[in-house]
Amino acid sequence: MSRRPAPSRPRAKTVAAARRRPSRGHKWHLRLYVAGMTPRSMAAFANLKAICEAELAGEYRITLIDLLKHPKLAVDDEIVAVPTLVRSVPEPVRRLIGSFADRERTLVGLGLAPAP
Repeated sequence: MSRRPAPSRPRAKTVAAARRRPSRGHKWHLRLYVAGMTPRSMAAFANLKAICEAELAGEYRITLIDLLKHPKLAVDDEIVAVPTLVRSVPEPVRRLIGSFADRERTLVGLGLAPAP
């Protein structure tokens, strides 16, 4: 009796599907909502990535969501300003708004440092 290989899981085709799909090996799931690739959006992403590389060392996943391309996704996470970061894992869900240039404030907001 020969075994058939297990069917492969289909890849997420949309941002919404990617949000629902669990990520293997990532302990931190972050969604960064922006409105276009503006200098402010790019700075927020660069600041966030630098913090994650220094503090989470490969145990994170950042999903960049452009609300100009996917405006309906703003409703799901109740986005009222951009850039907004939503940390869904680990729980509880946290939201941060801004450019993340203030490293200490971002660490506190993510729950990586105690509040002063």
